Amino acid sequence: MISVLILTKNEEADLPDCLKSVAWSDDVHVFDSFSTDKSVEIALNWGAKVTQRVFDGYASQRNAALRELKFKYEWVLILDADERVSPQLVIEMQNAVRNSVKDIVGFRIKIIYYLFNQSISHSQLCSSFLRLVKPVYASYHREINEVLEVKGEVGFLKYTIKHHAFSKGLKFWIEKHNHYSTLEAERWIQQYEGKYHFKIIKALFSNNITERRYHQKGLFYKIPFRYVVKWFYIVFIRRAFLDGFAGITYATLQSIYEYFIVLKTQEILNGNIKKK
Repeated sequence: MISVLILTKNEEADLPDCLKSVAWSDDVHVFDSFSTDKSVEIALNWGAKVTQRVFDGYASQRNAALRELKFKYEWVLILDADERVSPQLVIEMQNAVRNSVKDIVGFRIKIIYYLFNQSISHSQLCSSFLRLVKPVYASYHREINEVLEVKGEVGFLKYTIKHHAFSKGLKFWIEKHNHYSTLEAERWIQQYEGKYHFKIIKALFSNNITERRYHQKGLFYKIPFRYVVKWFYIVFIRRAFLDGFAGITYATLQSIYEYFIVLKTQEILNGNIKKK
């Protein structure tokens, strides 16, 4: 009834538990960016179908998977290797696709992050993501922190996906987000030079969640000392303090990530480095 898509690159540590959580599906696809570890071997041992493609970008890699793979079912659940599907969500998804109305082509699912083996549900800026879709109507946009959009109506599911974003350790998370911050700075400069005007009306009132968050982020980028604002927002408005030490740590890491983007944007604007 539901196919599964997992994107991988050297995920031998996380992949087994992810595959175990989707063992209920008889159509699991692993779309691999030529891993050099045992990811492919693990996937095959679990009975998954493996396709490899040279990585050429985050959004393009995901779009290639949606377009090129031959899924058995109309609906596809999209996961990263460090994510786990709860049993309650499995039942809810099956009921949702069985009873969905014609116009619905995707479902948003709540994703709970874990740090130090503790959920940080209050600390997340966005907790609901499009993950269950009809591929024919779906496509990814933005090269970094890519956004999945669908042409049609979207439903919401109650149960969750567990996301172990720090399963490889803080060192891996920091290195990854150091790279992400470079891409974010370059993307922002492109929009800055293009004189794109973000609209507060769309940021506050757009019915499209993706569009609303896009304009919110664009306006947020114009706030002075936004990395400080981000920390206070996560800690006190989103109430990260309720997640204890893990929540405060996550808020601090997110603020550092934001500060990296600010510094690298200024570096490019001042001409200290060349844009790619």
